[in-house]
Amino acid sequence: MSDPASAPAADANIARHLARMAAAQPGTPALKIPRGRTADGAIDYLTLTFAELDAEVAVWGARLTAAGIRRGDRTLVMVRQGLPLIAAVFALFRIGAVPVVIDPGMGLKSFLACVARSRPRALVGIPLARVLSRIFRGSFRSVAVRVPASGSLTARLTPAGASAPAATASAICAASDLAAILFTSGSTGAPKGVCYEHGMFEAQVRLIRQTYDIRPGEVDLPLLPVFALFNPALGMTTIVPEIDPRRPAAFDPAKIVQAIRQENVTNSFGSPVLWRKIGEHCRAHAITLPTLRRVLCAGAAVPAELWENARTFLPAGRLHSPYGATEALPVASIASDEIVPDSVRGACVGWPVAEVAMRIIAPVDGPLVSLAVARILPAGETGEIIVRGPVVTKTYDALPEATVQAKIFDGAHVWHRMGDCGYVDATGRLWFCGRKVERVETAAGPLHTEPCEQVFRRHAVARRCALIGLGEPGRQQPALVVETKGRDPFHLETLAKELRALGRTHAHTAGITRFYFREKFPVDVRHNAKIHRLTLARWAVTARGYDAAE
Repeated sequence: MSDPASAPAADANIARHLARMAAAQPGTPALKIPRGRTADGAIDYLTLTFAELDAEVAVWGARLTAAGIRRGDRTLVMVRQGLPLIAAVFALFRIGAVPVVIDPGMGLKSFLACVARSRPRALVGIPLARVLSRIFRGSFRSVAVRVPASGSLTARLTPAGASAPAATASAICAASDLAAILFTSGSTGAPKGVCYEHGMFEAQVRLIRQTYDIRPGEVDLPLLPVFALFNPALGMTTIVPEIDPRRPAAFDPAKIVQAIRQENVTNSFGSPVLWRKIGEHCRAHAITLPTLRRVLCAGAAVPAELWENARTFLPAGRLHSPYGATEALPVASIASDEIVPDSVRGACVGWPVAEVAMRIIAPVDGPLVSLAVARILPAGETGEIIVRGPVVTKTYDALPEATVQAKIFDGAHVWHRMGDCGYVDATGRLWFCGRKVERVETAAGPLHTEPCEQVFRRHAVARRCALIGLGEPGRQQPALVVETKGRDPFHLETLAKELRALGRTHAHTAGITRFYFREKFPVDVRHNAKIHRLTLARWAVTARGYDAAE
């Protein structure tokens, strides 16, 4: 089957791809939403074909237009994952409105701040969302239109026996037109709205399809709801997972595995934490997932244990680790047969994808007014990662200072400062070493989180590790916080000594002599994988630590 998404377009509106897929594969399932179990224990799904999803989007579009939502209107989307999210967002794209999507689990204070800063004119939301908009009027003061949303609108808007509204042509949008505002996870600071242009979405679809050889007719199970938005354009069937996006780590891996096996899923996206849990379940029950061609694992560095285990439960597929950020995705990628096992030099995240350029520059804490004032580092030297290309966003919404801090303007090009440190090896592969703000500045020089934590993650009871710095930058004492699994707390002194012995085997960790232990790390809600190391550093000031210096 030819890919209709590859045809040249007169405009860049991402919504046009759904109509093309509906014409090319009208009877192919586009969306399957779990609604219970059958008598024999199988998952019972409500299924919409691409033709039906296209009709559903037309219904949503008619409802939103009738409510007064117009082209260019910023519209806060607060709906359930699956059909409501996909239909609402594509209907807004089709109108030419601008969806504003904010993670529901970031905390009420941060959420309200994001709403106030994004200044939405409209709200499409479930009843609770509309109630919140009335209670917290200050944050929602820009909202003039409120549209109820819960499940499918087709049954309520279309009289019995009548056909749904005909799909209308998408609004013609230039590549530079604002398409959506998506928020960062806020793992190392306050969440920020990222301004996406239609051309950036178009480039993302193109590069994701090319990089991973994704073809229409494949079946995807996205463990992060926002990634389901790419599927209508890619022609993939979306299997909505039985997972609460507000508490992703609390999911039942048996339900995910059942869905993958039952629906012959070929593709899935999720964080290393979620896929480690799925992998452990598969190993414990001797289960394989033979239909999976690829698992895209992102949000944090993939641990060596998961790379290894993936080979056992993906007999016909590969684990991939895309590197990027909300502001620039994808940037680079690596697969399970390309990794460097047992590395303590950082996480290899592969070669840059097509159309993306990358440089390593000497770290600078303030703005860089142009690329000319940056010092570009040679291969093998660790510094700050910057990237440019068609998937690189240009601005943050209503945050000019943050834009100046994160962007470097180089003539017609905009470089994004990833906020990460890393280096490029002699073959051109990128190695991730950690977040720039989380590096530990000792008197002997900087220590980066990933190369140090890789050393200590080898210990059998160290589920996760976090390098932190105690004291003032430039004179910080490095320390390690360990999330333990099943260790008697009375033996923590012994555990500290064992970790110290591991650290002494490598020059860059030989100076780490202080250790802290916690049962659970503070992490981001989106991926449940990005450790809040700066929070741990503040906690360690008053927490009990164990010194293992000789």
